[in-house]
Parts: sequence; C-alpha cells; structure tokens
Amino acid sequence: MRILFVVPYPIGKAPSQRFRFEQYLDFLTQEGHSWRMAPFISNQTWAILYKPGHTLAKAAGILAGFARRVVLLFSVPQYDYVFVHREASPIGPPVFEWVISRLLSKRVIYDFDDAIWIPNTSEANKLVAGVKWHHKVQSICRWAYKVSCGNAYLRDYARQFNPNAIINPTTIDTVHLHNQVKDQSEPGRLVIGWTGTHSTLKYLHQVVPVLARLEQEFDFEFRVISNQPPELPLRSLVYVPWRKETEIADLLAFHVGLMPLEDDPWAKGKCAFKALQYMALGIPALVSPVGMNTEVVQEGVNGNVCATAAEWENSLRRLLQNPGLRQEMGRHARQTIEQRYSVTANRRNFLELFS
Repeated sequence: MRILFVVPYPIGKAPSQRFRFEQYLDFLTQEGHSWRMAPFISNQTWAILYKPGHTLAKAAGILAGFARRVVLLFSVPQYDYVFVHREASPIGPPVFEWVISRLLSKRVIYDFDDAIWIPNTSEANKLVAGVKWHHKVQSICRWAYKVSCGNAYLRDYARQFNPNAIINPTTIDTVHLHNQVKDQSEPGRLVIGWTGTHSTLKYLHQVVPVLARLEQEFDFEFRVISNQPPELPLRSLVYVPWRKETEIADLLAFHVGLMPLEDDPWAKGKCAFKALQYMALGIPALVSPVGMNTEVVQEGVNGNVCATAAEWENSLRRLLQNPGLRQEMGRHARQTIEQRYSVTANRRNFLELFS
C-alpha cells in the first residue's frame, strides 16, 4: 500500500505525531508499504511558531503551508490511504479533507488525541482562534474511512458521526526510547517532576500550594520540563528546557511525576500522555481523576489518583518518605505500559487501521 500522512508539523518535532504514528513508520516499511510525510508547517516556521514576535515570518509560513497543500492535491490520487492527523490546515474550513475524501474518493484515516472540536485558546494562538473552525472535526469524521481516537471519550464523540471510530491509544516505545527504569534507591536530592508544553502549564497552579507546604518539611526539587519557563512562587522550582536529545535522561531524574488536570470537557480528551511517559520509566504517576488518567493509573498500585489538595499532599508525602514504595509502584507502572500502552502491544491495532 501507499500511504500519505497529512500532518501539521515536521517529522520528529511534535509529541502528538511522534507518539501516535511516527514510531510505527518502520513497521509499515517492514510490512512492505511505502509512505510519505506531508507537513503543513516547515522546519523554519516550526522554529519560531511558539516564540513571541516574528508575525510576518509566521504569516508567510502559514501561506506557504497552504501553497504546499494545493500542490499536494495533485499527488493524492497515487495513494491508497491518506492519514490525516488533527487537520490538514490549522485555520479555515476542511477544504482539503473534502477534496481528498469526497472528490478524489480516497480512504481517509482521521486521527486525533485531543478534544479538538472544543475551542481552547492560549496566548500563542489567540490571534487565529476566530478562524480555527473547530466545528470542522465532525465533518471530517463523517467523511473518514476510519477514525483513530486516543481514548474512549474521543471515540464516543467520533462515533456520533462515524461508526468506524476506534481507540488507538498514544503509546510509548519501551524498546528503543523509554527503555530504562528509574532506580529509586540512588542517593541524591529528591525530584518531583512535571513535563509538558506551554499550553498545559496552567494546570500546575492547583498543586502549587501543596508543594509550598511540603517545601517546609522536605528538601526536594520541583523540576518542570517545558518549551517555556513557568512563573510559580516556589523556591524548589527548577526549569529545564525541553530538548529531544536529552528528554529521557531529564525524565529519569524524576522520583515522582505529576499530571494535574482540571475537570472540564477539554481535559477529558487528554490521553494521559505525561503519566505514560513517567510510568514507562518506572516512575510513579500522581494524576487528577480526569479522563483517561483513571484508566491508566491504579490507585496505590502504579501511582495515585488525587482529587483534593489533601490527597495530593498525602500521596506526595508518602512517596517522598519511602523509596521502597516508589520502587514498587514504579515496577507496576512499567508493567502497565508494557502490557497495555507500548508500541509493541499496540502494533497490530495500529496496522489494522490500513485494512
């Protein structure tokens, strides 16, 4: 088969692409299929996309992306499947998806891992929020051959418009990437950690009072790995810029990983990705009881589900005091990922999208 991947970002850059389908590309090749990646954003535009300023360069990059999409349509007929991740273009109606699916009659695999039909404006995208055209998601679902959804909440939404919607979870490569396990007995300062992009930094505010209280009792570092530095009133805060080259080593510094969320429709679409990363490395995950988090984290077994400030504080206190508990939870966490959320476990499920 010949497969065209119509994606927002350059290959190897965005977490949603890396962990939803890029790590399966070699399997497609091994199965005898050929594929092509067609990003909307160029490497040059990606480098400035989330930086302040550069307005003209960003606008030029968006226009160039539309031009590439128009040219791409002429090559679409040669492909058997077109895999669309999130959207073919970041703004405007689903023109390209309509042409590909209805006019060119191609089998479209539509993939998303967030509740992208819900407006979720941040400082970085507020200028284009009015033309994002969020309601196009339901139309693309209708036109798709199959819909690949990151969790049950997203699948249930897609099934309103297309019965061929399945759960294709975000997965971790436990063989080639997240292939180490944290040794909780190593001496050194304890590290409570969080990783994510600028758009999810807002969720940290709910745990700041808890961390501030624990700072009075324990000597720990609160390490935040992100593409932008946080502004939090914590003396334990250490910011580490995210870098692909060091992402595993940086995460392995964590003794405990946090994933707080707000209980709203947008957060229900989250695919527990932070927790999956921590757990794959044998690090207990502390999560809010929102969306897929409660499917991944088993209370007291491979982490803790924390609904209140008291639960966050008590769970953190126990884990800070007990390296044996961290090690045991971490062992169960790794097993959970290997058995249910690894590339190896999900390989056949992914390949069957193209059938």
